[in-house]
Amino acid sequence: MKRSRSLAVLVGGAVACAAVGVSAPSAYSFGTLDGRLGQRAEHEHITRAALACPPGQPSDDYCFEPASLSELAGAHHKGGAIGAPDLGTEAVRQEAHCDNADYLAESGYPQSRAEASRNLLGCVDHAAQRMNNAVKEAGRLLSNGKIVGWHVSLLVRCGNNQVGGRAKCGVIEQFGRGLHAVQDFYSHSNWADDPKPGPFGVTNPPGLGHVELFPLFELFAPRPPTAEEIPEHLSTGCFDLAAAGSGERLGCSGGKRIRHRSLNKDTGMIDPSTGETSDPTTERGRVGANFARVVKLAIAETRRQWRDVVTALEQRYPGQGARMACAVTHDHPTKSCR
Repeated sequence: MKRSRSLAVLVGGAVACAAVGVSAPSAYSFGTLDGRLGQRAEHEHITRAALACPPGQPSDDYCFEPASLSELAGAHHKGGAIGAPDLGTEAVRQEAHCDNADYLAESGYPQSRAEASRNLLGCVDHAAQRMNNAVKEAGRLLSNGKIVGWHVSLLVRCGNNQVGGRAKCGVIEQFGRGLHAVQDFYSHSNWADDPKPGPFGVTNPPGLGHVELFPLFELFAPRPPTAEEIPEHLSTGCFDLAAAGSGERLGCSGGKRIRHRSLNKDTGMIDPSTGETSDPTTERGRVGANFARVVKLAIAETRRQWRDVVTALEQRYPGQGARMACAVTHDHPTKSCR
């Protein structure tokens, strides 16, 4: 959820910050890496807390064994599939992080509720496309009902570069990229948080305080969600190109919109085994239990998304879906997935 979002990553690291006349920002979403730019690998730790197989218990299709989990969550200062949107051309793509769905119910706010809802539905659609891509990629895992050894090999790490290759890498990358967006939603929005004391405004938007998962992230639902299903006061922070290039000193209609920095709960300590939180470092994250609350929901959402993918595999590939899920989650699937 923490993006290393410099303009330099817009086109393979080649776009200069001079495009907006200012230096690049450091990081703007749940952390992807550890010990860099103030990040504490928040995405990785959330994903591990959600999907790691419990020690001493048999593996199943709903938890990831160590090497497979590292491809998804990242390890040893490498971002994995969950961090890929922070480290490449999606770093400033709003739908990859659920940004720019900001709205404040006051006269003259620069963005309408309809525009904000359209941007949020773009994020939901982006996540749904990624999850469906993961299910599609899984079709290459088997041949004549048998797992293809090359397609599940992890002898070389996955590239997470959206280039066709091993099927297991493709499933994990697409799932991770979709998962990034839904995890970011909880950090970047006011769905589950509380505001600071004092009047509401662009620097202190209202909080909705929800403790349940966002219903629009039922990504395999038979019909797409509509704007009418989005609560009026739901908002995510503005993060446009000028904000990206200036460390949020510029952009967002000259500060007349709710900025990312006013709403995010991106950084803090997360135990990768238990999901327990401490030491939140953003202004909104330090309010009450905001950081702990959004991390708890991001963990629960991560579990829901993988269960939904497994269900989709079973529905799309009758009689083979469970073996495909096993091939993705197990480190030695040609031996352990029968």
